[in-house]
This record gives sequence, C-alpha cells and structure tokens, in this order.
Amino acid sequence: MKLIKLNAIDSTNDFLKQLSLKEAVESFTVVTAESQPKGRGQMGTVWQTESGKNLIMSVFLKETLTGVSDIFNLNVAVAVSIVQALEHFQIPQLKIKWPNDIMSYQFKIGGILIENSVKQDGTIHSIIGIGLNVNQINLENLPKASSLAVLCQREFDIESLVLRIIENIKQNLAVKTPKWDAIWLTYADLLFKKNTPMAFKNMKTNQNFMGIIQGVTCQGKLQVLLEDDVTAEFGIKEVQMLY
Repeated sequence: MKLIKLNAIDSTNDFLKQLSLKEAVESFTVVTAESQPKGRGQMGTVWQTESGKNLIMSVFLKETLTGVSDIFNLNVAVAVSIVQALEHFQIPQLKIKWPNDIMSYQFKIGGILIENSVKQDGTIHSIIGIGLNVNQINLENLPKASSLAVLCQREFDIESLVLRIIENIKQNLAVKTPKWDAIWLTYADLLFKKNTPMAFKNMKTNQNFMGIIQGVTCQGKLQVLLEDDVTAEFGIKEVQMLY
C-alpha cells in the first residue's frame, strides 16, 4: 500500500484521478487529507468537515472488477469492510443505509463515493472515496449526523482507522471469486431499516408512501415491499427514506 498524505485538497478522489492520468498508479494507492473543502457525496451533496478531525481518504484500484456488472459488488464490499473495521473499534449499532451511508443507531457517521472508469482495453479503474466523522464534536445543523467521538465519548487515532479499513477491503476483495455471495449476505444483514415499515418519498412523483425494505438487487436497486404486496425496485435518485 502506498500512502500519500495531504494537508488540504479540494477532493482526494479528484487528486487520484489526475495522478492516474499523469503516471502509472499502483492498486491500493491511498490518499488522505487533513481537510477537503470540496468533498462530495452521492448526488452532489457536500460534506462539511473540520480540519484534522475526520477521516478523508481515497483508494485507487485497477483491474479489480471483471466487468460493469461487478460495479455495485465493489460498493457492497467497501461498505461491509468499513463496518467490519469500525466493529474492531467497538462502534455500536452499525448499519449500512442504502446505497452507501454508514450508520450508528439512526445517525450517519460516514459515506462512500466510488467513481469507475472503463479503459479502452476493457479494464476498469476505480477510485473509492471514504469519509468518516471521527473526532469532530461540533455537528450543528446536522441533526441526522454523528461522529465516533460523540457516540463513544473518546477520541480515535485516524491513521489506525485508515489501515484497518484498507486491510479489510483487501481481505474482502481477495475472496470475491468465484462469487460475491458471502459479502452480499453480510451486506443484507447490515441493511438499515430492513424489514421495518417506514415512510418513503417517490422522487419522481413527489409523493410519500409506506413500504418495507426487502433487500438490494445486484444492480444496486432498493427493493421495497409496498402496501399492495407488490415489491418495487428503485434506483438511487428515485426514492428517499423518511426517518
């Protein structure tokens, strides 16, 4: 593992992307930053982070995926790896909120943003962006967020978290062949609000409805059992959980 430490960078994902265009980058090259003013989440959301308080990292992978059908498998493996790493540090009540938020109790403590590029020879390069609220105490105006320090009433060594997460990602990706079944079973067990009646918002119709999360398809769509006993599938921009 090659580790590049930066003080401040607009985006660790963008840094790795630009680096890979200039030179050959080894798989599992990791970039961390003390602060990231332009950190991004799913669908363009912005992640506000205090300098030096949180885990900000991106990981470069090449030729890990065998095809585009594997893309959400990587998302699943990374999410499970982060939870397993946090379990090592005894973070309580960990869950994965579809598609890629890391939760403790009902609070979001982290997120994942994976960007994939398919090369001319068919190989796929992936950049995994991971953000975790670690030692930040001030979370004003973020009622659904928390941090490891707030939840556990102690500070954490951020580099130890980085190393544990990378170790778990390596282990989980090493056993992905011939199938991803074991990772998917763990992911399914960790799904936030699975089998619990809850409210949702249909982002296309702007209407609220009740449903029960059943699981996630291999394409990354959320499966929700509706009140008429029909199971509907929703993409990332098609539905919002109301909790």
